Amino acid sequence: MSVAEPRRIVLFRHAKADWPQVNDHERPLADRGRKDAAVAGRKLADTGVPLDLALCSTAVRTRETWKLAVHELPERPKTVYEERIYEASPGELIAVLNETPDDVRNAILIGHNPGVQGLTEVLSGAAEGDARERLTRRGFPAAAFAVVSFEGSWKTLEPGVATLVDYWAPSE
Repeated sequence: MSVAEPRRIVLFRHAKADWPQVNDHERPLADRGRKDAAVAGRKLADTGVPLDLALCSTAVRTRETWKLAVHELPERPKTVYEERIYEASPGELIAVLNETPDDVRNAILIGHNPGVQGLTEVLSGAAEGDARERLTRRGFPAAAFAVVSFEGSWKTLEPGVATLVDYWAPSE
């Protein structure tokens, strides 16, 4: 693959979590979260982005979100569970993405707010259609995702180099 071909990253926030008496990392999805994760998976399939790699936080709620969403996709990408995604800042998430092998064209990162929303905003130097306006209006609720596109190798991913090409949130 040529590094000049556009790459896409789906930035996916975990679905609605429950609040049982467990530590934050172990919080499972709420009933609504399980439903929204499957719906988000169908909407993600509708984008037509063929995913080569999934980078998922090790938190229970992100793993459950991904397990429910991936069943809705036409093909299952390789999944890597990455501890550094949990509670990561946008800069820390960029560092994780910079390590992606260049044979990966499209990746999905399943993580948490405020990191996922912050990363979307930091990467997106431009936007198509009304995606930025919808993101600004809705924020990044549970089970929302954004798709950004950029050119170059993963090592060149940095603030402002991507274009926000799609955004979806439950009740959109």
